[in-house]
Amino acid sequence: MSENTATETTSGTTRNDGPAPRALTDQELSHLLQQQQFGVLASVRSTGHPHLSTVLYDWNAEERELRVSSTADRLKVRQLRRDPHTSLHVSGPDVWSFAVAEGEAEIVDPAAEVATGEQPLPDRRVVILIHVSRLYGTALDIPAQD
Repeated sequence: MSENTATETTSGTTRNDGPAPRALTDQELSHLLQQQQFGVLASVRSTGHPHLSTVLYDWNAEERELRVSSTADRLKVRQLRRDPHTSLHVSGPDVWSFAVAEGEAEIVDPAAEVATGEQPLPDRRVVILIHVSRLYGTALDIPAQD
């Protein structure tokens, strides 16, 4: 640990002398989501426990929607069909910054929209469309060390 950020007290606990995390603005959160491409998607198991999946995503800031491609038989898809509540965690450019997008997922099955005579995608791809209702996250502004 750096001398400037944390010290051990006489009781054995750690005291943080560094800067406090700063809440990111909606614009900063949207920028972070736009800049990254991988995140961790959380869905809810039937037991109530979280299920986490690393996913590739696309962020549409104007619509406040996230798109994740998956196959129809994946656990996350089955869970989101049962309970659409979800969150996507995205790491920032350093270990101290992150963004979380919360919302409800809609499973869009392109095969359902295939015209008569056309073939659906071979691996049964679906789109997890997340309608984002809340964004939050923080950054820790640490001065550069000389």
